[in-house]
Parts: sequence; structure tokens; C-alpha cells
Amino acid sequence: MLRIGLPNKGTLSEPAAVMLREAGYRQRSDARDLVLIDPENEVEFFYLRPRDIATYVAEGQVEVGITGRDLLLDGGVLAQEILPLDFGRATFRYAAEHGTLASLDDLDGRRIATSYPGLVARDLAQRGVSADIVRLDGAVETAIRLGVAEVVADVVSSGTTLRQAGLVIVGEPLLESEAVLIARDVDTPSAGVELLLRRLNGVIIARRYVMVEYDIRREALDEACTITPGIESPTISPLQDPAWVAVRSMVPRRDAHAIMDRLQALGARGVIVFDILACRL
Repeated sequence: MLRIGLPNKGTLSEPAAVMLREAGYRQRSDARDLVLIDPENEVEFFYLRPRDIATYVAEGQVEVGITGRDLLLDGGVLAQEILPLDFGRATFRYAAEHGTLASLDDLDGRRIATSYPGLVARDLAQRGVSADIVRLDGAVETAIRLGVAEVVADVVSSGTTLRQAGLVIVGEPLLESEAVLIARDVDTPSAGVELLLRRLNGVIIARRYVMVEYDIRREALDEACTITPGIESPTISPLQDPAWVAVRSMVPRRDAHAIMDRLQALGARGVIVFDILACRL
């Protein structure tokens, strides 16, 4: 039975559960449950502290897990990312009070508060900078105000929390993070892991695309197909009126409204967009 580690709580917990449900796997109905068996898919889910998932995958009996790229790299364990999951995006940044740091070259000799000492230590070594790392659990935004550091290094989504603490972001991101599927053995994945990868990829693609259907006059069909080329090519079906055909095609979700505008301007009628629940390409 395939064992999968999932975040028990935090910002990645619910999106991970939703993605797995869309991929056809059972998920817990009670957030207090720490283990769930899905007998139909021969999977056992373990709901773990997000920071610990990489360790369980690298050193325990959990074959794969979902965690943040930041947590994986900070742990420094022998687990590897095998699939980015397209949610939970954030950046890892340095921040300080306005006017404290002109650039990241000024980190030398500073006290840096962070919940990610592994990431910060690696970045400082790459920069050839010597600084004191102050390890804190949880939010670090108040570390400067309370006098334990001059700089903080943390995961940033919108930057609102840092701004509310009177801090400004300095320099480029140390890391672009998101939710990732990780594994210990990436060279010879089991059949269960390969199936999980196919299903998750199907969900990711389905979320990025929608299906558009419309009717178009035959003389405008070639131009319409350049607007909606599909993955391989669009599906063309005859209508009762021989002057018209029906077209079905996958299009990028982000472009759907612009594509509908162009089709309408071309003379298309009955333009309808549908969600795709899952797919295999």
C-alpha cells in the first residue's frame, strides 16, 4: 500500500486535500483524523506537521508527500521534488526597517531572524556573508521591534504582514516556493507513485484549461481554428445546416474570455465554455 504524507494543517492542507479529491482519492472528513486508508486506490494517507513531511519521506516509511518547496529545502534531507503542484505560491525574502539595508551586501554582521535557518545559512554561504541566524518558530515580523534581530527572512505571499510591521523587502527572492510532491526514490517509482503522478498531472492540466464549444460558418472555420487550435486539433462536427459546423477545443483558462471575444467578432454563435474536471494528454 502506498503511503502518502500530507500537511495536517496550514495553508497547504486544504488545497492539497481538494487536489487529491479531484484526482479520485478519498480524503478525511474530520480534521482530527491523522490517518486515512483509501482501500480502493491502495493508499494510506498520514496527516503530518508540514515541516516534518520531508523527513518522513527521506528517512521513514512514507513513500511520497506534499509539502512546500521552502520546507523541503530548509530541511536539507534526502528527498527530492518530483512535481510542482501549482498552488501555495510564495517567495522567500529578506526584510528590514526602512533605511537599514541599502542592499543584501549589507547583511554582513547582522542578526537575521527566521524560521528557515537552513535556507538562510545556505544563501549566506553562497553570498560569502557572515551573519548571526536567530531561529524563531512561527511569525518573525516582530523580531526587529522586540530587539532580537536587525533583519528577518521569511516566506512572503503578498507582503502585507511585513508592511504592517513597518518592514520593507530588500533584494531579490532567495527562493520561489510552491506546493510540491516529493519522493525518496525518483529513479524507480512504484506503480502507485506513477499512478499518483498521472492523476495529479491530469488535475493540474484540467485546472489550466477549459473546453470551448461554438458554431461557426464553414467559410470562417480555418480562421476560427487558428483562434482555438486545441491540443492536437479541434473537433469539427457537421450541423443540420450544411453552411455551419460545430467546433470543440481546449483553450487556456486565462485566455478564455479573450478567445470568446475573438470568436464572436468572427461570427461564431452559441459560444460556451465548460470546466474540465480531469484529463489525460
